Amino acid sequence: MATPRTADGPEVGRRQGSDPATLQRHFGTSEGVLPLWIAEPDVDLAPEVTAALRARAGTGWYGYETRPDAVLESFWAWAAARHGWSGEGLRTLVSPSVGTSVGVLIEQMTSPGDGEILQPPVFTDFKPLVTAAGRRPIRNALVRTQAGYRIDLDGLAAVAAEPSTRMLILCSPHNPVGRVWTSAELRQVAEICVEHDVFVLADEIHADITLPPHRFVPFAVAARGIDVAWAATHGPIKSFGLAGVCDTLLVTDRAEVGDRFETRSSQLHLTRNNVFGLAAFDAAYRHGGPWFDDLLALVARNVELLRAALPQQITVAPVEGTYLAWLDLRGLGLEVREIPGWLGSVAGVAMSPGHWFGREGAGFARMTLATPSDTVALAAERLTAAVARR
Repeated sequence: MATPRTADGPEVGRRQGSDPATLQRHFGTSEGVLPLWIAEPDVDLAPEVTAALRARAGTGWYGYETRPDAVLESFWAWAAARHGWSGEGLRTLVSPSVGTSVGVLIEQMTSPGDGEILQPPVFTDFKPLVTAAGRRPIRNALVRTQAGYRIDLDGLAAVAAEPSTRMLILCSPHNPVGRVWTSAELRQVAEICVEHDVFVLADEIHADITLPPHRFVPFAVAARGIDVAWAATHGPIKSFGLAGVCDTLLVTDRAEVGDRFETRSSQLHLTRNNVFGLAAFDAAYRHGGPWFDDLLALVARNVELLRAALPQQITVAPVEGTYLAWLDLRGLGLEVREIPGWLGSVAGVAMSPGHWFGREGAGFARMTLATPSDTVALAAERLTAAVARR
């Protein structure tokens, strides 16, 4: 079972994002602030995983280790059971992180000066990876509607048609707005990209984290029968809170994509195995299902709790997937640059300011919901009190 930590327990201080100097830098204070701005679970992790790590540590041997085929098989067994997705005919490669996969494929599949499509507000690391490689970020902003965010398909077709546009970085499910793209939406994206020879890199690292009735559809499945070039990122790091331990995966059906990624990875020794990562990866996918189901149930409860407890000046976008809430703070009348300080120093809640995800996120904030319900209730109480004092 996913056992919540207490909001003020000693373990909270070990979380990324709870470091006092980091909180001070981003939010103007570290005193008594609830750190709810990092996209990872703040609950006791799957006992099968922690047991596997302890057992591996107990061997007393930490040298070179070959990655057994069974480790990747555990991922595909999970994908088949959870998403009806088979690895047959697909190539599965190991990558240290999502950022590594994105950076290497930008380098290998495009040329300096090429355009890379982003759909903001979107995960903060994508744009720096594009610009650091000497490529141009091409914005195709999501469209905000009463029913939630939508892909601007007409806009996508227009920017994809530009001869220098070579890649789309597709966040699916979408961080930070919480959309789980439907099969029809993804298929339309594939049709646009194949027409204009645009490579699709689908960041599907949040694939498992969807709330009923929504279901994750792999881009590979939605695009069947469409000869679009694609690759997708996967792994247990978000689902099981293992970003500091485990590698990620890159999946593709294109020999050229796999060969280029593998060649560059070998040159840089990006696939050197970590003995603890292997143990955690395998244990999570083989034995962590019941714990993960409890985590999803906790997130679903927290969505409803937060929505009911917030003041009317703050609204929450529909949460279809991820364990992230996208809060609209524009009703508070704050300047964009005021928001981090107001959140930290006035409300005592550290959330990622929306403008970090692109100018389309200005006036919003992202909050993790993979945390004890009493912490969510306390955050809502503090926000309500801070709004009342304005």
